[in-house]
Amino acid sequence: MLVTINNAILHILDFHSGVTVFSEQELDIESNSVMAFLTKHIEKSYTAQNSKTGTFHPDSKFKSHVSEYLTGNVDFISFSVSVAEAMYTAIAQSDVLDSTDIVICDFAIDGTRGIAILKCSNKVGFIHQVVQENDKLKNDIVNHYAILPNPSQKLDEYAFIDAETLDIKFIEKKRSVNGLDAYLLADSILECSSLISPKETLDLVNSITLMVAENHGKSTVEAASKTKNYIMDNIEVSEYLDPVELGKEVFSSSPLMQEEFINEVKNAGIPETVKVEKSLAVKAGKSHKIKTDTGIELTFPVDYFESSEFIEFVNNPDGTISIQLKNIGSIINK
Repeated sequence: MLVTINNAILHILDFHSGVTVFSEQELDIESNSVMAFLTKHIEKSYTAQNSKTGTFHPDSKFKSHVSEYLTGNVDFISFSVSVAEAMYTAIAQSDVLDSTDIVICDFAIDGTRGIAILKCSNKVGFIHQVVQENDKLKNDIVNHYAILPNPSQKLDEYAFIDAETLDIKFIEKKRSVNGLDAYLLADSILECSSLISPKETLDLVNSITLMVAENHGKSTVEAASKTKNYIMDNIEVSEYLDPVELGKEVFSSSPLMQEEFINEVKNAGIPETVKVEKSLAVKAGKSHKIKTDTGIELTFPVDYFESSEFIEFVNNPDGTISIQLKNIGSIINK
């Protein structure tokens, strides 16, 4: 992945000290430290599978602002200030004020141009400070209230807008405004729709599968394993997952369970098709973990469930379940 930074600027919204500074100059993208900070955060955030997707509402003010910038009618600094002002207004209405630095970038990833809004919430940390007392130097330790997130850390909130299609991917935290739940980016800044992320989709599909199986007295372990096997098989032929087809396959022997699964998927707001990166599908589908009421935990490859060669679940006459582990060559303590 090649990240190119065309323009970047940082604005300070410090609600802790009451200081708000809208920069009148861009960041120096020739600086190694600036480039390292921006590229690492953009790479990590842009590829995150927990990002939501959205499209601008027809009357979105942000859509108008970004379109004016992309067509050259507004310069980069003026555009960035309008974003920072909207962010300041939105945060100021929140019940909890969090100081933050806003970084706006005009960037490209592998030639695809986009606009990035990186909300870098200030962290409280300790730094050394050199002071002079009674004509002598003194090294001290003090609190610092404006530490930026390390490039190895994940940003809590960000947004990326495709410069050509105006498609949006973003992540944000729920906040309270006048005691009511609200979302900063989708509702107040971007003014866009919000679809659940691929990761949230897989989590919901798994939860619905277990619920339907349990409602009908079926093995939740078997249902979960079939779900993960379907995800692993599907990713080999397509990067798109159809949750309805998954449910039909997992509950192929019961039209009633299929119908319940499909209804639950629709009620949960899961899209008809979801683009899932192979790395996420493999992580979600390669193994299954169970925990018994006796405190024993087991993790095993999901395809083992389809064969009794290595593991077998036996339903006992008294209603309990036995798990048999087979063909074990050695046991390693961990």
